[in-house]
Amino acid sequence: MSGRVLVTGGAGFIGSHVCAALCAARRQVVVLDDLSTGATANLTGLPVEFVRGSVADAAAVATAMRGVDRIVHLAALPSVARSLEEPLATHQACATGTATVLDAARRTGARVVYAGSSSAYGDQDAPAKHEALREAPLSPYAAAKLAGELYCRSFARVYGLSVVVTRFFNVFGPRQPADSPYSGVVAAFCRALLAGTAPRLDGDGQQSRDFTYVEDVVQGVLRCLDATTSGCETVNLAYGQATTVRDLYDRLCELARAVPGLEPPRPPLQAPPRKGDVRHSLADVSRAKALFGFAPTVGFAEGLRRTFDWYRSQSVRSQRA
Repeated sequence: MSGRVLVTGGAGFIGSHVCAALCAARRQVVVLDDLSTGATANLTGLPVEFVRGSVADAAAVATAMRGVDRIVHLAALPSVARSLEEPLATHQACATGTATVLDAARRTGARVVYAGSSSAYGDQDAPAKHEALREAPLSPYAAAKLAGELYCRSFARVYGLSVVVTRFFNVFGPRQPADSPYSGVVAAFCRALLAGTAPRLDGDGQQSRDFTYVEDVVQGVLRCLDATTSGCETVNLAYGQATTVRDLYDRLCELARAVPGLEPPRPPLQAPPRKGDVRHSLADVSRAKALFGFAPTVGFAEGLRRTFDWYRSQSVRSQRA
């Protein structure tokens, strides 16, 4: 084993944090990213080997795979809203891209950690989403991510590949894009509060999410990467803690009010509910804890504070530039 790790989508929000953690552990890291949603600036100062290309391009994947025996497959075209506008592009990046990566992995026997999505569960009447539930995707994005999971299961069964599917639940943190119509809600709220503008609130704000700080997700991913499980295992990586979108905004408003000179928070602008959105999303994380010793150390409140402080630092920096 070479010890080289390929991180697909490594220049993106979550991917760059995975790369930073791997580099801190003195691992050799190769990044494959087409920069459609990522940026090389996210990798500044990290000793990674960078290959520009799409995960749906077999030649680019083969180039990035040289000497690699472990893969963190994060590359995707994120956002439910975007998938409603571009379903075929979403399928190409999420489903075809995953099949391409798995095909390369099975040729070398590389272990794969696949970034699945809690959107696979859909809107089921269960107190907490657990891995034994039947999937019920509501959007093209959810369907494409679930298709990737099904490829993981089949490649593990047919080719003996070792795979872990990690279902993420609303990951937030530094470096998440805040200036896009597809931005995550934490990033969008932080941007609005720091700019003194009113954010958009889709629906009544009572929809709930298991918001999870990126550093805790990354530690869970690395535990799965270095474990010795066989076949295909599926686990939720989250806190097991539900927060409504309105409560999220109120918490961020408290952080904003503590900043001297910042304009008072404005009431959010009401917008219709978004198509394809899940009403409530809460994770049961007992399986991840039992199988991989998943034990978050930062938590929601501290993660939110760190995230707001990071966006604030970026805002100050842009004002000085």
